[in-house]
Amino acid sequence: MTASRTDSLDLTAVRRDTPGVLHRIHLNNAGAALMPAPVLQAVTDYLGRESEIGGYEAAAEQAGQLDDVYNSIAKLVGGHRDEIAVTENATVAWQRAFYAMDFQPGDRILTTSAEFAANYIAFLQIAKRFDVTVDVIPNDDAGALDPTALERMIDGKVRLIAITWIPTNGGLVNPAVEVGKIANAHGIPYLLDACQAVGQMPVDVDTLGCDMLTATGRKFLRAPRGTGFLYIRKTLLDRTEPAMLDLFGAKVVELGDYELRPDARRFETWETNYSTRLGLRAAVDYALAIGLEAIEDRCRRLADLLRAHLAAIPGLQLRDLGSRRSAIISFTLDGVEAALVMQQLKEKQINVSVSPPSSTPIDASARHLPPVVRVSPHYYNSEDEVETFVAAVRACAQDVT
Repeated sequence: MTASRTDSLDLTAVRRDTPGVLHRIHLNNAGAALMPAPVLQAVTDYLGRESEIGGYEAAAEQAGQLDDVYNSIAKLVGGHRDEIAVTENATVAWQRAFYAMDFQPGDRILTTSAEFAANYIAFLQIAKRFDVTVDVIPNDDAGALDPTALERMIDGKVRLIAITWIPTNGGLVNPAVEVGKIANAHGIPYLLDACQAVGQMPVDVDTLGCDMLTATGRKFLRAPRGTGFLYIRKTLLDRTEPAMLDLFGAKVVELGDYELRPDARRFETWETNYSTRLGLRAAVDYALAIGLEAIEDRCRRLADLLRAHLAAIPGLQLRDLGSRRSAIISFTLDGVEAALVMQQLKEKQINVSVSPPSSTPIDASARHLPPVVRVSPHYYNSEDEVETFVAAVRACAQDVT
């Protein structure tokens, strides 16, 4: 499947490949997107084969296909296959990268105000364990990370810069490339959480300048749940040992000694879900065939359309930040709890989600955010679906008045 950059993509074709659109309007792609048919087929075909000949035997039979996932992901992010580790999810990928860092008392971690709670908790744990300081990079006037402020914070104690590229809510896109330039200029490791970016826009690790990048499969990439990956740059990989190892990540070379794998798969474990791994590969290949530029273009146009319509609804407050915004829209409706809005939309076969303050504790505290309704369109959504959704939200607002 191909698409032109100017006219986005073949909407009819992608909707035909997405059986879920026949049943409801799915605007929860920042949570888990609808899988296209080739992804589902890859998973079910493999599981069927496992049931026919056995798990070990199916893995051996499909060894080439299973191995090719590293080539697909490397092409997706612009790295080398030896810099890719496939994981059970993005949290595992991020934790394996983060906890492999060698923190010492007095070290500093620099992060963002919109950091995801799971990452922030890990920072706090390491801060408590090793007497490390966690410092939040100030935002610019639009609410995104301020690179100038980051530059001023750099000193000899900064051990890691770890940011979320696109936060779980709030719409903004942090200036990840600018952060990379600063990190590289000072020789500081740079960990980029790209969960909401991968599958929504082009990703190139060399342009980003990140040393580590983590992502999930289930969101905009449209892979099965329980999939994720870690990219770690070779220059950092060569001096990094995972916090935990098994017989896949290392081998016993003689009694009393072991040797690490030479590639990023040292961060993996021997046992894995082979069926979803093939689903992840199929999802990556599907996105690459459409083109990430075309996907980003359509996602942006749908998000702009949604924001324009929602902004016109009396009593609705858009809660998005940043001068550059993603296909994640957050809002509240005066007098109506976010959970009730979600429930009323669900009754009309419209999927959205609620993002609680606990998901982004620093940002939520600073902005006094209540739970917000999170709407996240993807390239397979239609303009008619946007209109239907907006009408449903308008009806919620009118019920209050």
